[in-house]
Order: sequence, then structure tokens, then C-alpha cells
Amino acid sequence: MEERHKRILQRNRTNLVTDLDPSNLYDGLLQKGVFTQDMIDEIKSSGTRRDQARQLVRDLETRGSRAFPLFLECLQETGQQSLAELLQSGGPAVPLQPRSGPLQPLQPGTGPLQPEAPTEVVRPVVQPLPVCKCMILRYISVFKYSLSPEKENTRPRPPGRTRRDSIQSYKMDASPCGHCLIINNVEFEPQSELSNRKGSNIDCDKLERRFKALSFIVEVKTNLKQRQIKHELSALSKKDHSQYDCCVVIMLSHGTEVSHSRFPGAVYGVDGQYVPVQLITNYLNGQHCPSLQGKPKLFFIQACGGGERDTGFEVSPDEVEPSVGGADDQTDAIPMSSSSDSLSMSDEPDARATLPTPSDILVSYSTFPGYVSWRDTQSGSWYVETMDRILEENATTDDLVTMLMMVNHEVSQNSAKGLYKQMPGSFNFLRKLLYFKTQPSQSSS
Repeated sequence: MEERHKRILQRNRTNLVTDLDPSNLYDGLLQKGVFTQDMIDEIKSSGTRRDQARQLVRDLETRGSRAFPLFLECLQETGQQSLAELLQSGGPAVPLQPRSGPLQPLQPGTGPLQPEAPTEVVRPVVQPLPVCKCMILRYISVFKYSLSPEKENTRPRPPGRTRRDSIQSYKMDASPCGHCLIINNVEFEPQSELSNRKGSNIDCDKLERRFKALSFIVEVKTNLKQRQIKHELSALSKKDHSQYDCCVVIMLSHGTEVSHSRFPGAVYGVDGQYVPVQLITNYLNGQHCPSLQGKPKLFFIQACGGGERDTGFEVSPDEVEPSVGGADDQTDAIPMSSSSDSLSMSDEPDARATLPTPSDILVSYSTFPGYVSWRDTQSGSWYVETMDRILEENATTDDLVTMLMMVNHEVSQNSAKGLYKQMPGSFNFLRKLLYFKTQPSQSSS
């Protein structure tokens, strides 16, 4: 949008928030291509009419050069003519200097009215904002950092971050921020032929503390069968999430590789029956959970993606860091199954359910699809241990995707039994940056 149009919107923001009726504009703005359906859904979810009007105007400023005239057309087409005329005139009426002396009536025969000298317009004097010394020093330090890539580990961390919902970042300031469901499968039934997962309770405790510190309502479910996993996910999808900003699901279990159309992998219940990750995400998509439309839905999967063991490849010595793997490392791997194995006929339709074009979904896997995921029986899994620490150290300043890249890097440096490697990864369908809401003093205690 052109700067002059942005200024007009900013000058009239109060009038627009007070008088604008956004509900009548959505169809026209969508049809004219000013907003996408996802953007309109997000504006609708922002709250009251005034909140929606405020969000609409804020997002409108980020659109292209045709956004302003098309917005005026929509105002005229929906009967909001007074607002259209206000914006067309360039802003509120500007007070003029009073004339000296009364107006004289025009006498007959005195000829045409002559134009008078332009009247001086009273314009407010804008004073520059004071710049404090701390701001100058901060920008100098950031500038120095940008010129010194070798100082990778000494990047200055700003004390805080303005949290606002915009076209660039998700709104994450609700208190609490949202629901977090942790399913922790440790003890498996003998007929499942799956080993117990020693060390998983350590992972569960860490994640429960971490997401509580990030202002989530955390609920932990332990040793669930396949049907119970589905039941908990269904119950989560039926909750009213309208007052929250985000939803998190964490799966700690054995896993396997299955046929899929979008999200790979599956997670086992303690009965040896699995739930595909694709089905897990389906429970919270826009179709099945309307109150989460336009909001980020995060899935963290600590389970194997298959049965292959990665021995890595040689790198130069300066790229290798000390590994932490030891003799107590176990895997969460189960051989690959077909998409219908271990599912009854009554469950088949759910298992084949497909996800519409995904949006606002991120699935983070502890390992690359097809490979095993390593877990230390004494200290927990590599993935969870690293992610917990990265969140503790960086959630105040970094977005989620950046932090997950840090997790990928650190886990990739580990070695199990001096030989095997692990590479986490994510399927990212988020539309914006995601910054967690952190408490002033965040600790893992």
C-alpha cells in the first residue's frame, strides 16, 4: 500500500474502529483479492466488532497498492458511504485560520467573484521522539553483530519483545495461552511385543514443566491404548478454544513408518495398535475444530519414524562436537507397516481421513522419517532433552522455527554407542512467526 494511503488510514483509525462494520465487508474483500480466506478467518477470530475493525485496518496496511481503492469500493457497496467519503477526502476536516472581518455580500453588477488568496492551513507541529542512549547502544551492538558472523554464540539478546497480532506473527498473549495435551506411553502390554520405554517419564516431566512455564494448560495422559488416544484427541478437538491462541499435542511413544499422503509416521498405543500422525493432526484442523481456525496447532512427536539406523557420514573435524550418547541409549523403532495394519474395519474410515490444505500446523519429529529415534534410559530422549533446554534459553527472544533449527543442529551432533546418528525435522505449515509467551523469570524448576 502506498504511504499516503497508510497515513490516511492511520489518521482515521479512531473513526474506523468506532463506525466500521467489518462483517459486511468480508465477502467483497475476499472477492476482490484484498484478503485471503485464512486472513479473513483470523480477523473474525480476533474478538468483538471493534477488535475485528482494528485488526482489519491494521492488516489492510500490509496489502498491495490496490488495497486502498478496493477497500473504498467495498465501503460504498455496503452502504458505509460516510466512511468512504471521509477516507476519500484524505482525513478529518482540517481547521482553518479565522477570517478577519465579516463576509461582505456580493453586490449586483460588480462582476464575477475573484479568487481570494489561499487561506493558511493550521497543521500540527510534530516533534521528534527523544532517543535514549540505551536505544543507540542497542542498535550499535546489533549492527556490530551483523558485521561479525564469527561471534555466533555472543548474539545480544533484547530484554523483551512487543507481542502483537499482525500479518508477520501470531497473536500469543492470551493467558493462559492454550491447551497442551501430553500422551506418554511407557509400559506396553505383553501381546503388543513392544518393549517398555524407560526414560520417557523424564521427558514427560520436562515437557510438562516447560509448557506450564510457557502459559499452557497442560494435561498428561499415560499408557493409552489406540482407542484411548483417539478419544483424548477427539475430546481436545471438542473443547472451546476461542479464548486461547494456540494448541499443543505431544506424543511420547513407540512409532513406525506408514503409508501417508501428507504427514508421515504413526504412534503406537500400549496395545500395539497405532494411530497415524496424519490422523492425529486431522482432529485439530479447521474442519473438525472451528475454534482453532487461524491459530497455530503444534505437534511434537517423540517416536521413531521407522527402523533404519543412521551411521552418518564423515565431516571435517571442526564440524564435529562432543556427543552425549552412551550405552543406555534405546530406540523407539518398530518396522514399517502398511496403512491398514493393526486397524479394525470400524476404524478404517478414520484412518483414511485426509487433511485439507493444511494451514497453521507444525509437526516436529524427533527423527527423520524412516529412521530410529534415540532415548537414554537415565536422562530421557536426545530430542526432548535438547528441545527443553533450547526453549528455556531462547523462547524469550526467538521464534519457534528458529529454535527447532537449533534443536536439529544440536541433536545431529550426538552419537549413539559411538556410531549411530539422529536428525530431527519438521513439516511446517505455519503462516507466521510464532513467539511463545514467556514469564519474566522462566526456569525449569
